[in-house]
Amino acid sequence: MGEPANAPSCVGAFARAWAKALSGTSYLPMTHAQLETLLQRLTDLLAEALRAEPLDLRVGHRVADELVAAHIASAEALGRTVEVIQLRLIRDLDLVADDIEDRMARLLATVATGYARALRDRTLDEQESIRRAALTARAEAEQALRASEARFRHQATHDPLTDLPNRTLFAERLAAAVDASTGSSRRVGLCFLDLDRFKRVNDSYGHQIGDRALVAAARRLRRAVEPHLVARLGGDAFVVLVERSTGTGDVLAVAEAALATLSEPVVVDGHDVTVTASVGIVERRVADTSPDDLLRAAGSTLQWAKTAGGARWALYDAERDGQERARQALSAAIPVGLERGEFYLDYQPLTSLHDGSLLGVEALVRWRHPQLGVLRPDSFIGLAEETGLIVPLGGWVLAEACREAVGWTAAAGEPPYVSVNLAVRQVRRPGLVQEVRALLRRTGLPPNRLQLEITESTMMTTAEEPVRALRALADLGVRIAIDDFGTGYSNLAYLRDLPVTDLKVAGEFVRGLRAPDDDPGSRTGERILASLVSLAHALDLSVTAEGVETAEQADWLRAIGCDAGQGWHLGRPAPADQVLAYLASPQSGLNQSGPDGMPSHEDRRRKPGNVPTSGGSPASAGS
Repeated sequence: MGEPANAPSCVGAFARAWAKALSGTSYLPMTHAQLETLLQRLTDLLAEALRAEPLDLRVGHRVADELVAAHIASAEALGRTVEVIQLRLIRDLDLVADDIEDRMARLLATVATGYARALRDRTLDEQESIRRAALTARAEAEQALRASEARFRHQATHDPLTDLPNRTLFAERLAAAVDASTGSSRRVGLCFLDLDRFKRVNDSYGHQIGDRALVAAARRLRRAVEPHLVARLGGDAFVVLVERSTGTGDVLAVAEAALATLSEPVVVDGHDVTVTASVGIVERRVADTSPDDLLRAAGSTLQWAKTAGGARWALYDAERDGQERARQALSAAIPVGLERGEFYLDYQPLTSLHDGSLLGVEALVRWRHPQLGVLRPDSFIGLAEETGLIVPLGGWVLAEACREAVGWTAAAGEPPYVSVNLAVRQVRRPGLVQEVRALLRRTGLPPNRLQLEITESTMMTTAEEPVRALRALADLGVRIAIDDFGTGYSNLAYLRDLPVTDLKVAGEFVRGLRAPDDDPGSRTGERILASLVSLAHALDLSVTAEGVETAEQADWLRAIGCDAGQGWHLGRPAPADQVLAYLASPQSGLNQSGPDGMPSHEDRRRKPGNVPTSGGSPASAGS
């Protein structure tokens, strides 16, 4: 079978007709010119197959494969392909043979079957590709999800600044360590650590350097106590968990290592930053504790270390902790006690050493506790001062003393004044003058019958407001006394600046008068006391000696010109009705035995506003 002379142009014309027939049947990722080029090559293959002897039917499969590979892959495209080949190929290419029609039919059948097979294979391949892609995508998504979960988990359980475990992760590890199912004989330990005065670093160098110093401290701490868990609980507080302790020694060693590594200076932006730390240590059997108990005990112990000055560790002591918890419970009961009227006042005489007359009385507070009975002031005044509850308690004492004193009338002469101690917080609190003025107006007590006692430490401040307040009170006519004079700073400047009317000399000086005559300390104490009395008189101040418990002491004080005395020898604390009875009948005497037999001076050492500098003596106390 021969080839016509104009064969190339005929092939091109047929290819263009074929391309036109396929237009719109499939999405083709090629240009029209590229399609015609492909179809020209396939036309040549078909023509060669029809001319060949014998007929090569494999060409039909090849043409079908290439059409499908070129994305000419739709039923419509196959139908138009078969149609255009059947109608035009023999004619356009002028193919002549006796069996040409039979050859064409057989070749087209091969193209059709090959096309179907290629489409099937392509579909299977695409499905497999899709399946593999889906599996790959699923695996990648799961991996990304796990990575994301791990990232979120890390962010949720680690401190963003130091990258140490945070409170959440620490709580999980602590709960697991204390799980009783892991063995009741196991032991666990905690080191609760806090950097001492770290605020000074931030204030001195700025928070940026402070944060970097904190990061450096965390890094050192983690290295020093490996493999134990170190967590940052917030601020400059850290905790080290010793999950399998063999005894207190293990946890002590961890605390020592932590203190040692943190004590070394760290250089941050050219600044030598030095910090110290306090560590609270608790170690016990898993069966005997819980996470909350461990944390609470470690926190309490940390405060012991900080109270002791810092840069040290403190070991948990159950007895001490029990005492402090009892103190906290007692402190929490003070407001309730005030509401329920559980507090009451006794009054201790302030007696003239010249004629024995009653000059005044000092108000001393007691607490009739519903469970603990009558409590001495030293059981609760210190707590009230620490917590700030001394302000409402002291305010109640002042109001109650004025209310009771206003009803006192003397058979002869002036009724006694009532002396009330003011706490440091009360003196420095704005509105003190208005409070006292309103109280005097409400009760009707004359201002000159109220004496306010303040301690030397109260005035150790640069603030002007307390001084102005005391001057304003003195202008009202209220008496101002310095309590426990001689045991504080003994700064004479405030005697010049304050409107003081009386010095109350501390009982420590009076107690020394009991010493033997050959005791040099006794002679020195006598000279100091005599000098104080002379100094006070030179400043037009009266002097009251506290802690007078013997007649000899009273005689000696009288001899050096001391104006008044207070103490067991001169009268013990008594209720207001006994004061009233004495004023009505002075010859009956005021109280010769205290209600609970307690010496007066010890009692008054812990009255509101008075922080003692040393212990009291039996005879100088209120009960």
